[in-house]
Amino acid sequence: MVAKTPFGEQEMKGAAEQTQVAHETVYVDQFTDGLLDPSRPMLGPVRSGGHIVANTAPGCWGPMITPEIRGGHEVTRPVAVEGAEVGDAIAIRIRDITVASIATASGNDQWMTGRFVGDPYVAGRCPECGTMYPRTRIEGIGQTSVRCANCGADATPFTFTNGYTIVFDNGRSVGVTVHQEAAEEIARDARRFAAMPENSIQNSILTFAPHDLVGLVGRLRPFLGQLGTTPGRTFPDSHNAGDFGSFLIGAKHEYALSAEELEQRTDGHMDIDAVRAGAILICPVKAPGGGIYLGDMHALQGDGEIAGHTADVAGMVTLQVEVLKGLELDGPVLFPVLEDLPFLARPLTAEEKERAMKVALSYGLLDLEKSLPISVIGTGPDLNAATDNGLARAARLLDMSVPEVKNRATITGAIEIGRHPGVVQITFRAPVDRLERKGLLHYAEEMYGAA
Repeated sequence: MVAKTPFGEQEMKGAAEQTQVAHETVYVDQFTDGLLDPSRPMLGPVRSGGHIVANTAPGCWGPMITPEIRGGHEVTRPVAVEGAEVGDAIAIRIRDITVASIATASGNDQWMTGRFVGDPYVAGRCPECGTMYPRTRIEGIGQTSVRCANCGADATPFTFTNGYTIVFDNGRSVGVTVHQEAAEEIARDARRFAAMPENSIQNSILTFAPHDLVGLVGRLRPFLGQLGTTPGRTFPDSHNAGDFGSFLIGAKHEYALSAEELEQRTDGHMDIDAVRAGAILICPVKAPGGGIYLGDMHALQGDGEIAGHTADVAGMVTLQVEVLKGLELDGPVLFPVLEDLPFLARPLTAEEKERAMKVALSYGLLDLEKSLPISVIGTGPDLNAATDNGLARAARLLDMSVPEVKNRATITGAIEIGRHPGVVQITFRAPVDRLERKGLLHYAEEMYGAA
């Protein structure tokens, strides 16, 4: 027997799979409708120590011009992890990220008045027939090409103020922004150039053919703008963070939340460029099974994502997941690759330790603190609030006072901006005994060696 659901037959299949023996590897090529809902059946489960291999769809702009998608992104359907219970954590080793897209388009946005209710990412509405979350069709190319399937009106909630089309080399190492003629040629074959997964329903942003920047070269360093666990209640996917999530408080649409309900977020939408291959991300479990989801792969991005958007691409991702029983977290913890650590947070070299020991002995100090790097994620409505949130999370995690965390981040780390307006990394060297007490030391040693 098959029930009719928003996801058709796959919904029942997902529910059945969760009663079976956990899988070594779960392959994911299905996407949500923009909502992260802990009551929906998850794929899997994958065993603790097993792998998730996913074909991700572009984030940001494609879903933003597809009002049928209710979250601003199009992330993968969540995967349950065997044994993950509320109050646990899940370690995610990012084994590989590969860009599939040949080209993408992006830029700074503007909201189109009358085409949404309160929030253009979440509640698109046709300006003529009034249909909420309207299905759309593509007519031609350019910024008026997204049309309501019901009445034919121009229905995109967003257009560009300044945008570009960028094409990548075969090795996906550099990208070049192209002129109007090339952008329009790509736009006419948008899904192929985007390498759009076949189950994706988004309109490709390449269809808009933006070309305000021409001949600009960028270096690729791909990472995941969305990676995390399912929140404890329904969230639009792009709003699963303290900055975008604050727009839900008292909102006029059906996904409005209270300030208390916002605390059930898991901050999976980080846009932190250090969430890339080789890093380890530790995520809170706030829904049974955890529900690992991912998407919004970025080909490149500077800290802060100050334009609001970057070069979103489709690609392939391999993750390895592991349950940490009883490690109750409020938000994510990151162990970045060594290259991504702030200078002051990097592990001490043998030569530096030797010099420091000489100084210590000259003042009668017989030992040095052993420490290794850790990065705690903070989010909030603005960067000040995000910093306060991250400092408080780090203090709770490591049983320190906030002033101690501030001192450590000042002299052995940094406060880095993930996304403007409100995602930060609180990075510093933490005492190894505190890391060991929380079951995190072996992750730090895996990344950076013994202290």
